[in-house]
Amino acid sequence: MQLSKYNKAPWIAERPKYFVMLWMLFGEPLVRSSIPGSKFRILLLRLFGAKIGNGVVIKPRVQIKYPWKLSIGDNSWIGEHVWIDNLAEVLIGHDVCISQGAYLCTGSHDWTSATFNLIMQPIVLEAHSWVCAKAIVGPGSIVGQGAVVGLGCVFSGRLKPWHIMSVVGAKQINLKKRKIV
Repeated sequence: MQLSKYNKAPWIAERPKYFVMLWMLFGEPLVRSSIPGSKFRILLLRLFGAKIGNGVVIKPRVQIKYPWKLSIGDNSWIGEHVWIDNLAEVLIGHDVCISQGAYLCTGSHDWTSATFNLIMQPIVLEAHSWVCAKAIVGPGSIVGQGAVVGLGCVFSGRLKPWHIMSVVGAKQINLKKRKIV
């Protein structure tokens, strides 16, 4: 079976082409740079439409596809080398931690379609949640309040509030309910 032409979705139509080009040529490389401090990154992201609360820390070498589809609550922290691949909205609550090397992906493809149609679904990280280092959060996922997506997990779906998703060997399991002492 031969696939027909790749289906091109108009996901950037929400902004004029010149605006998207300005982001790709100047904004995104500066946000991804190793310039120390968060203030410059936050200013740039806000200029390009991101909604960012107070006390947010965004470490160097963070990659964000489209800032106008990003909302970050107060006192949240985004670690180095985090990639927010947000073709759809990414909503990050207050007091959320996204650790080094995590990947948030809002897009996938319909492998049952001959045109491999793009599928986009938002990601929600509720207040006090934590996406650990090298974890991957897939399209349409909701990480409940206080929940933890553990080190190196590949997660898609809904993680209940105050629960922990962990990887043991090659088997992914819900480890236990999270309690803060």
